Amino acid sequence: MLTMWNQQLYQDALTLLQQLIATPSLSREEQGTARLIGSLLAEKGVPYQQHLNNVWAQNKHFDPAKPTILLNSHHDTVKPNPQYTRDPFSPDIADDKLYGLGSNDAGGCLVSLIAAFLHFYDRPGMPFNLVIAATAEEEISGVNGIESILDKLPPVELAIVGEPTQTQLAIAEKGLMVLDCVSHGKAGHAARNEGENAIYKALQDIEWFRSYQFPEVSETLGPVKMSVTVINTSNKAHNVVPADCSFVVDVRVTDKYTLEEVLSIIQQHVSCDVKPRSMRMRPSGIPLDHPIVQAGIRMGKTWYGSPTTSDQALIPATSIKIGPGDSARSHTADEYIYLDEIRRGIDTYINLLQEIL
Repeated sequence: MLTMWNQQLYQDALTLLQQLIATPSLSREEQGTARLIGSLLAEKGVPYQQHLNNVWAQNKHFDPAKPTILLNSHHDTVKPNPQYTRDPFSPDIADDKLYGLGSNDAGGCLVSLIAAFLHFYDRPGMPFNLVIAATAEEEISGVNGIESILDKLPPVELAIVGEPTQTQLAIAEKGLMVLDCVSHGKAGHAARNEGENAIYKALQDIEWFRSYQFPEVSETLGPVKMSVTVINTSNKAHNVVPADCSFVVDVRVTDKYTLEEVLSIIQQHVSCDVKPRSMRMRPSGIPLDHPIVQAGIRMGKTWYGSPTTSDQALIPATSIKIGPGDSARSHTADEYIYLDEIRRGIDTYINLLQEIL
C-alpha cells in the first residue's frame, strides 16, 4: 500500500509516464523523452547531465568518499506490435491500467526509480550516494546507451536495474552471444554426383547445437541454451549444389561460463566457421547474501534467475534487476501497466534503499 508521503511522488511519476508514452522514443530516436526527463529533474531543482540521449543526475549531498548506487532504466521502446488495437502513443487509463507503448517495458520501472531518487535526493548523511540514469538504446543493446556514459559516472558499487519483474528479485541474468556460422562445401551440378553440399555439412553442426549439453548447470539460471534461428545459402538455383551455408545461433550463457569459454567449446566441436557478433552481453548476478538481496527477502520478495537480457549485462558492477510490471507483457500488443504496480514499484525501491540505510 502506498504510504501518504509518497502520494505526490506517485502523481508526478504517473504524469511523467503518460508524457513518455505520448512521445515516440524508438531506439536511437529518444530525443523527445530525454528532454522530458531532463525537464522533470530541472523542475524539481535537480541538476542533471546529458550525453546523446542518456540523462543522469546525482544526489544533492554526493560524497566521492562514499560508495555509489546506480539506479538505471531505459526510455527507448521497440516498434509497436502490428496487432495493436489501441493507439500505442495514447496514454489511456481504463480499468486501473495505463495503456501505451513502453508503459510496462520499462516506463513504469523508470518513473518509479526516478521517484525513489527524488525521495532521497536531498537527504543528508546517507552512507551511500545515489545516481539516477535514464538511458537509451536498451532494446537494441546499442553502443550509445548505458555503455556510452559509464566512464562519465562515478565508480558504481551496486546497480539496481529497472525492468518488469513483478517487483521480485532477479539475482542473475543470462548473457547473450550471437554467432554467425558458415559451412563450406564445393559447388556442383545437382543432377550429377558432383560437389560437396554445404547444407549437409551445416546440418551436422546444427544437430550438435541442438543436442549438446554443457556440463555445468547454474543453480539460478539453469543450463546454457543454444538455438539455431536463421539458415541461408548464397545459392539461388535449384540445380546447383551449394558451396556455402550460413546460419545464426542464439546462445544464452549462464554464470557458470564466460563467453570466451563457451565460444572455445563450440569451436572445438563444430567444423563450420564461427564468428561472434559481439562479446558485450555478459552474464551477471549478485550473491544471495548481499545486503540488498537480504533486504528484499525481509520485505517478502522472492528471487529467481532471469532468462532475458538487459542493460544489466553491460554494467561492470554487482547488480540486481527488479521493477514493477510483468515481463510477459513486454513487446505485446496493447501494452499496459496497472496503476497499482507503479505505486508498489515506488514503494519497493524506496523500502529497499531504506532497508540498507
